[in-house]
Amino acid sequence: MSHQHEAPPEGRYGRSGGDEARTDRRLKLLGAVLGAAFLGLIGWIGFSHISSGSQISGELIKFQVVSDEEVRAHLEVRKGSDVEGVCAVRALSEDKAEVGRADFAFDGARSRIDEVVSLRTTARATSAQLLRCQRTDGD
Repeated sequence: MSHQHEAPPEGRYGRSGGDEARTDRRLKLLGAVLGAAFLGLIGWIGFSHISSGSQISGELIKFQVVSDEEVRAHLEVRKGSDVEGVCAVRALSEDKAEVGRADFAFDGARSRIDEVVSLRTTARATSAQLLRCQRTDGD
């Protein structure tokens, strides 16, 4: 009795060797594309972090209504040490009307500035807002 070895039916027990090679190539290509995208993202984040030294940003930490004619605002400003800038603050009344606005200049070698500024108002304010911070040194 001779035992004849038959090949399994095509596609029944997995892929053939050619299919595995094709899948390996696809996975390698996908890995290369994802790796390049990841490196690009890391480069973009690094560049934006390095170039942020030439910008100025601010945050209104808190405010206090001192009287019907004055609001004090605690600002935290971050900037490059060689950057000069200005931040605009406004005060609003209970009905959201603007009752005061002023620009405050920030310069000098410090890169982080905590400062309480005083804003004169035309009526009693109920809130204060930091509108914007921008460079003033011509760049």
